[in-house]
Amino acid sequence: MNRTEFVIVTVIVLTAAFALGWFVNWLIHRFTRVTQADLGELERMAQSLHEAEETRDQAIAYIHQRDEEVGREMAQLQAELRAAMEGLRNARHESDMLRHQLEARGN
Repeated sequence: MNRTEFVIVTVIVLTAAFALGWFVNWLIHRFTRVTQADLGELERMAQSLHEAEETRDQAIAYIHQRDEEVGREMAQLQAELRAAMEGLRNARHESDMLRHQLEARGN
C-alpha cells in the first residue's frame, strides 16, 4: 500500500465515520425531540401544580387561623370553667355553713 492508497483509504474511513456519526445524531434528535403537544402538556401540568400549591398555601393559612381561634376559645372556656368551679366551691361552702347554722339552731 503506497502513500496515495493510504490517504484515499483514510479519507474513506473518516468520511464513513463522519456520516455514521451524523446519522446517529439525527436519529437521536429525531426520537428525543419535544413536540408542541408535549410543551402544551408540560405547560398545563405546570399550571395545575401552581394552582395546587396556591390551594395548599391557602389551606395551611386557614389551618393556622383556625388553630388560633380554637386556642382562644379553649382558653376562654377554661377560664369560664375555672370561674364556674370557683362559684360551685363557694356555693358548697355557703351551703355547708348554712346547714351548720340550721343544725346549731335546731339543737
